[in-house]
Amino acid sequence: MTSPVLQTVDLACERDLRLLFENLELRLASGEMVQISGPNGSGKTSLLRLLSGLMQPTAGRVLLNGQPLNAQRSELARNLLWIGHAAGIKDLLTPEENLSWLCALHHPADHEAIWQALAAVGLRGFEDVPCHTLSAGQQRRVALARLYLDSPPLWILDEPFTALDKQGVAQLEEHLAGHCERGGMVVLTTHHTLSRMPAGYRNIDLGNWAV
Repeated sequence: MTSPVLQTVDLACERDLRLLFENLELRLASGEMVQISGPNGSGKTSLLRLLSGLMQPTAGRVLLNGQPLNAQRSELARNLLWIGHAAGIKDLLTPEENLSWLCALHHPADHEAIWQALAAVGLRGFEDVPCHTLSAGQQRRVALARLYLDSPPLWILDEPFTALDKQGVAQLEEHLAGHCERGGMVVLTTHHTLSRMPAGYRNIDLGNWAV
């Protein structure tokens, strides 16, 4: 069995004095995609935040390459890209400025690479337009353009297909599957039924760990 890059051990999460799930076991190795499913309020976003180091578990551990996640922040920054349900961009900045700012935090990208990434998500011609003038779908694509840059191997994505049109959905599905087929890893939540999945795809239903 391939050694996991990301792993949870007896993981539990409590929100607002309610235990959402417990004893959760998850293993993610190179080339794999894990979709987190479950009813609203089951803790899907909370689990992604735990895996990204943005929250601390109520019980249990999250391991990155066999070591506790909270003990290796610099390693986490090099290996993980988190894109939440909100676009997470600054309205007054342009798409190019947003990507330059986001990439500078961990993975600097040059001007040409950023323009190529924006073109890849259908935003050619919008590079210098303030983001507050863009539609919700275009703003979402600005955030997703980070996936087309020189990015970390592990992507954790909360509802990445939100506000995308049919063509955008198909393109993103292909890109996520291709990332896994090249040895990358994806953990995502989505209400969208995937039509393109890598060989290493599996689904985890949080209802199986509900309390």
